[in-house]
Amino acid sequence: MLQVKDIEVYYGAIHALKKLSIEVEQGTIVTLIGANGAGKTTTLKTISGLLRSKSGSITFNNTDITKVAPEKIVDMGISQVPEGRRVFPTMTVLENLEMGAYLRKDKKAIDDDMDNIFTRFPRLKERRKQLAGTLSGGEQQMLAIGRALMARPQLMLMDEPSMGLAPLLVKEIFEIVKDINAKGTTILLVEQNAKMALSIAHKAYVIETGEIVLEGNAADLMKSDEVKKAYLGG
Repeated sequence: MLQVKDIEVYYGAIHALKKLSIEVEQGTIVTLIGANGAGKTTTLKTISGLLRSKSGSITFNNTDITKVAPEKIVDMGISQVPEGRRVFPTMTVLENLEMGAYLRKDKKAIDDDMDNIFTRFPRLKERRKQLAGTLSGGEQQMLAIGRALMARPQLMLMDEPSMGLAPLLVKEIFEIVKDINAKGTTILLVEQNAKMALSIAHKAYVIETGEIVLEGNAADLMKSDEVKKAYLGG
């Protein structure tokens, strides 16, 4: 479904991604784990068109999207749940969700999807007229996920969905990720909580200073001494 091949990304003189290659198969959860500043968010931003790679290619459903504009990439079926949630704080919950569907014209299907979001996240339904900026961290994360789902993505990019959340909420968010995947959406998950990410993913990549240093079956990487020592506190 998604092939990222040998991409090179720079921030000025800083070489952020070095010949990075990853692959995401349809129907799977793939996780990208690594320390702060390793290049995880840069990878997602490059896939979604917010950053440009100097070389290499990004292919989605056999179409080269390396130089495609971000809004066209959303239209093609990739949506992102950004790091730090990035909800529109002065807009209501309902307006935030409507923003997720801004490229769609199918009013009836949009209404159906809105109902599905409210069924999946009852707390959002209760607060649909509330300003997003007044929600708790966990509720904002649910809203960010709901907004991304409103674009009806085939592939969802999720950037640190558990960041800053209480342990109980972290568990809930990961259950939501699993459920979204079970209902047919492919997921590329960037996460610092390596243990949780590896426990729900099918495949995993480990990134260090812009390079993939390990890849494989998530369950196997969970048992790897190298991964345990560096990321699982073992």
